[in-house]
Amino acid sequence: MLRAAIEVFAEEGYVGARMADIAARAGVAVQTVYFVFHTKPELLQACFDHAVLGPEGVVPPEQSLFSGVETARSGRAALRAFVAGNTAIVERVATTDEVARAALHEPEAVAVVKNSERLRREGYREMLASIAERFPLRTGLALDEATDVLLMYGSSATYLALVRAGWSRQQFEEWLTDTLARTLLARPGR
Repeated sequence: MLRAAIEVFAEEGYVGARMADIAARAGVAVQTVYFVFHTKPELLQACFDHAVLGPEGVVPPEQSLFSGVETARSGRAALRAFVAGNTAIVERVATTDEVARAALHEPEAVAVVKNSERLRREGYREMLASIAERFPLRTGLALDEATDVLLMYGSSATYLALVRAGWSRQQFEEWLTDTLARTLLARPGR
């Protein structure tokens, strides 16, 4: 049902997507969609969760935002590990994020976006705090400011803009790692 919902949301937008269309695409009765998700906002949130956690419902360890961050021997290596995990998530969530942000006149969609951004901010801040304990941030850069920078550069909008311009995933990851290292770290080369 979630794959069907993601497809219908992408094709019709949040407002245009109907639960009946999602049910038809999934090959289930509309009552089944309502039984599982109750409302369209809950279904949109489930689409976000599915995209972030992956098809198995749990982020694979190799794609975790923290995979490699804790064991990295340099700030750049820690950011590279973050970028790899984040890019995998951003690839999956980009379409759903675009749909939700295009419906910001819908209070339910606004609530889903706010919740998603709150969770992303908390996770990014926690990860940056872990990096900053071992590899100092640039002088004068507070953790909250660094989190803001990471939220902007690590967003699905940034990813989509560059991929749509013809960048490969590898190009994006290399650029983002370098940009974050230069912007955030006291010693960006290490």
